[in-house]
Amino acid sequence: MKDVIKTFDNLPWIVKIILCIPALDIVWTVYRLIKSIDAQNTVGIVVSIILFFCAPFVWLIDLICVLVNKKVWW
Repeated sequence: MKDVIKTFDNLPWIVKIILCIPALDIVWTVYRLIKSIDAQNTVGIVVSIILFFCAPFVWLIDLICVLVNKKVWW
């Protein structure tokens, strides 16, 4: 799982922005879930599952975070 996390972290900035498009933002939701499972963070796992169903609202937060910090939220 660490390889998947590292791969997503090392994506080019423009690819991260493209993955923030509403239909593709599910990728970042799965990324958050994998990252929480790897860290054995129970609260993070529960929140990422909840965000899976709230994805239409999270894409904007991810887009802003990528534009400002070049990292996805969380």
